[in-house]
Amino acid sequence: MARVELRQLEYFVAVAEELSFTKAARRLRVVQSGVSTAIRALEREVGAALFKRDSRHVRLTDAGAAMLPNARATLAAARAAHDAVQEQHGELHGAVVMGSMLSTPGIDVPGVLGRFHRANPAVRVRIQYSPSGSRGHVHALLDGTIDVALASFPKRPPPGLSVEPLATEVLRLTCGPAHRLAGGGPVRMEDLADEIFVEFPEGWGTRDAADLAFDRRGLHRSVPLESPDYATTAALIEQGHVVGFLPDSVAAAYPGLVIVPIAGEDLVWNVSLASSASRPLSRPVLALMAELRRSVTG
Repeated sequence: MARVELRQLEYFVAVAEELSFTKAARRLRVVQSGVSTAIRALEREVGAALFKRDSRHVRLTDAGAAMLPNARATLAAARAAHDAVQEQHGELHGAVVMGSMLSTPGIDVPGVLGRFHRANPAVRVRIQYSPSGSRGHVHALLDGTIDVALASFPKRPPPGLSVEPLATEVLRLTCGPAHRLAGGGPVRMEDLADEIFVEFPEGWGTRDAADLAFDRRGLHRSVPLESPDYATTAALIEQGHVVGFLPDSVAAAYPGLVIVPIAGEDLVWNVSLASSASRPLSRPVLALMAELRRSVTG
C-alpha cells in the first residue's frame, strides 16, 4: 500500500488547481523545488505520472484527473478532524477559500473580513475571483476548490448547492452623454435590440440577468465587446458608441455616465451566499458565513 502523506496531497492539489509549479509554490509559500520533489515522490508512491510537463504547460494526466477529487476529499476530511480537536479548545483554526464578485451590493466584504480576522486570528481566508464569474464559482463549489461563495443566480440555482439570497440591486442602462439615448426619456427593452452593448463575460451575474431579460422577450442584441472590470466598461460606455447595464451603485460612481430609464420594469440582479449541499462545512467556514449574514441583517 502506498504511503501517501497529506503534505504530498496538498502540493498535488495546489499544482492541479494552478496548473503551474511556480504558482503552486507561491500559494503554498514554499520553494518550487520542494513542490517538485513532493510531486515526484507522490508519483513514485502511486506508480503513475500525475502531470504532463513541458517548458510552457502543466496538465493533469488521466491518472492525475482521477486522483484529484479523492485528494480533495482526503484533505477536507483531515481539516474536519483537525477542526474537531480545535473545537475542544474553543479557538478556530484552519483556512477558508471564498469566491467573491467585483460588486457586492449591501455587503461590505472588506468590513466582514476585518471583523472575522479580529475575532478569529488563527484562520486564514483567501478570496478568489473567477474569470467566468458566478458560473466559475459554481464549478469550484461543486468540485471543492472553494468553500463558500458570493454568487448571483438569475435563474434557479444548480443542484448540489445550498443557496440563500443576501441582497439585490437594480441594473441601470447607461450610455455616454453624446449617445442618442441620453436625455431622451424612458425606453422599452424592444427599443434596445439594435443597440451595441458592452457587457461582462457570460457567466457573470449582471450579464446573465440582462441576457435573461432579452431572452424572455425573444429579443437578440449585439454584444461585440466584453470587459471583466467596471472601470473599463464605464470608460467604453462614456465614449458614446456603446451602452451597457451596470449595478446602480456602480453607475452612480461614474458621473460621466447617463442613466437611461427602462419603461415598465427594473432589471434586478441578486447576490447570494452559496456552499456545497453535500460536503460538511468546517467551523471556520460556518463562522465566516454567519459574519456575512450579519453584515446584511445588522
